[in-house]
Amino acid sequence: MLKRLYVFVTVLLAGAVVIGNEALAEQFRSAPWQMGFQEPRSPSAEMGFAFHDFLLWIEGAIVLFVLALMAYIAIKFNSKSNPVASKTTHNTLLEIVWTVVPIIILVIITIPSLKLLYFADRTTDPELTIKVTGNQWYWTYEYPDNGEIEFDSIIVDDDELEEGQPRMLTVDNNLVLPVNTNIRFILGTNDVIHNFAMPALYLKLDTTPGRINETWVSINDEGTYHGMCSELCGVNHGYMPIVIEAVSKEAFKEWLVEAEEEFASDDTPDSGSDPDQSETVEIAAAVSQ
Repeated sequence: MLKRLYVFVTVLLAGAVVIGNEALAEQFRSAPWQMGFQEPRSPSAEMGFAFHDFLLWIEGAIVLFVLALMAYIAIKFNSKSNPVASKTTHNTLLEIVWTVVPIIILVIITIPSLKLLYFADRTTDPELTIKVTGNQWYWTYEYPDNGEIEFDSIIVDDDELEEGQPRMLTVDNNLVLPVNTNIRFILGTNDVIHNFAMPALYLKLDTTPGRINETWVSINDEGTYHGMCSELCGVNHGYMPIVIEAVSKEAFKEWLVEAEEEFASDDTPDSGSDPDQSETVEIAAAVSQ
């Protein structure tokens, strides 16, 4: 009886997990009570998460070794077990070991760390360039390679959300990108420091006043990716979600045709990437609600 009950509960839980995974199949974001990272959806994320797991094993081994060493010392050399303390003050072999071993561990960590650092820094063969500008408190996206497409991405209020749209993570205009494409990001800001972060894609880089930062991504899977500004940038810092809509290359070409008509910037002298004063007031009021 207990065995049948165990099998039933196991199957029920497995079914719940499958249903939950299917529900999030097109919405790549953290799940309630999730432990660990999201599934990696880019080459950089795969390398970064693997490096994290590698470090975790090393750190765990060090913690266990130190714990065992402290337990041994507490048991072997307490006043009852060892009433006559040793007068030894130096041990050449021991001092060499505890100097050389940490150096070896650091070298083992440094090699894959530098490989990941240089791999994730920039791509040598970008197929698409996206300019990301942080504002208080919304994002501006530009496609300089495709007809000067430019638009703002602002959070959607709770009372305007549609079914299936996550609260605090939904915007009016998604950043649409093609999958399996080397995409270069040029990051800047119009005011203070922001941070463009997308966990599943291993993207997390500051937009710093007075300078341009660069990174890249190649998205493995189609779907909607959710992130947010990860740098405290003011009172409405929590209202700067990032939504990337990854589509096939064919669908991206079709979207470009529509976007060029809807978002392409004008060539008139009065046009620009910054909204005028009235638009800024409206945006600030919208995100503060």
